[in-house]
Amino acid sequence: MMKWKEFKESLLKDPEVRKEYDALEEEFALIEAVAKARLRSGLTQAQLAKRMKTTQSTVARLESGRGKPSTSTLRRFAEATGHRLKISFEPVKKADAGRAR
Repeated sequence: MMKWKEFKESLLKDPEVRKEYDALEEEFALIEAVAKARLRSGLTQAQLAKRMKTTQSTVARLESGRGKPSTSTLRRFAEATGHRLKISFEPVKKADAGRAR
C-alpha cells in the first residue's frame, strides 16, 4: 500500500494537478498554521471552542479549511490559543506574477 506522501508526490507530477495545488498554497498554509497553533496550545477542539465562545464544529471547519474565516475569527482563535495574529504581504516572484490574483 502506498503512503500518503508517496501518493501526493505521484499526483503532483501531473502538471494540471500541480497547477491547481499551487493555486491553493495560501489556503493550505492557513489550515496548517491553525492546526499547529491549536496543537501547540494543548487544547482540544472543544476546549478551544469554549474559549472562543463558539462551537466545536466551528473550530473543526476552521481547521479543515471549509469556509473563509474573518480576521475577527482569526484574532479570537489566536487569543484563545495564546498566539498573536500576524498577517503579511510578500512580494510576488517574477515567475509567479502570472498567477497573481
